[in-house]
Amino acid sequence: MRAQAGDWLVIKETYVDRPDQRGRILEVRGADGAPPYLVKWLRDDRESLYFPGPDAQLVTAEQQSEIDEEERRRLATTRAAIHHR
Repeated sequence: MRAQAGDWLVIKETYVDRPDQRGRILEVRGADGAPPYLVKWLRDDRESLYFPGPDAQLVTAEQQSEIDEEERRRLATTRAAIHHR
């Protein structure tokens, strides 16, 4: 895994009733984008040094921006559909 500051880590939860964890990489402490990463977690705003395991996915800042935009479009479409009922 190779990352840069500003990228996101998504940790897939193993339990059905728990959401995935997501955190923004603040610093890359390894050579050439390798772990460990200093991550600020969205759930509780804490920062921790993290070594990703097999349950972690790296999402670039650009990819996250596209994901967020798609989510905004989806929500807008849903709101419009509810409003028109």
